[in-house]
Amino acid sequence: MSVKTSADVLIDGKVYTLSGYESEDYLQKVASYINGKIGEFEAIEQVKRFPLEMKHTLLELNIADDYYKAKERAEKLEEDIREKDKEIYDLKHELISAQIKEESREGAAAELEKENRALLLEKARLEAALADALAVGSKGAAPGEKAKEGQQEEAGGDGPSEWGNWVEEQREEAKERGMGQKREGRIERG
Repeated sequence: MSVKTSADVLIDGKVYTLSGYESEDYLQKVASYINGKIGEFEAIEQVKRFPLEMKHTLLELNIADDYYKAKERAEKLEEDIREKDKEIYDLKHELISAQIKEESREGAAAELEKENRALLLEKARLEAALADALAVGSKGAAPGEKAKEGQQEEAGGDGPSEWGNWVEEQREEAKERGMGQKREGRIERG
């Protein structure tokens, strides 16, 4: 608990001893406020002619008016603070929500990037397998097909080669597997 203090103050030309649990500076500040109000009244010519009791009543009314206006301002400021606190809370909530969404998007982007890399690797592998198959085809038939083609050439066959049919079949199978399904293994030559 605070220590009770006393201070001698000058109000309207008279010395008063004020006591309270506030500091001596605060008590002097209160006396100065009262002297300021009295000074305001003395500056008004009409008030000088009022009886002393009426002057005191007007002074009390003005002090009460200042008090209620200050109280109203304080309440408005408190309401503003509550509104600002609510806005801050809402903004923090929105920020956290946005951060969660961003983290989710980053995770999804990483997954898509990973899937894209896997698809690019699969594409490169398939292209290499196709290039190998075409290279083998340009040098000769696929293993097991060379003898058949040799026999066909010897027989004087002018029809489409079995090798060309095989390559077309492999291309068709690769297309079918590439349509939305994950491809496993290599193209097998028959």
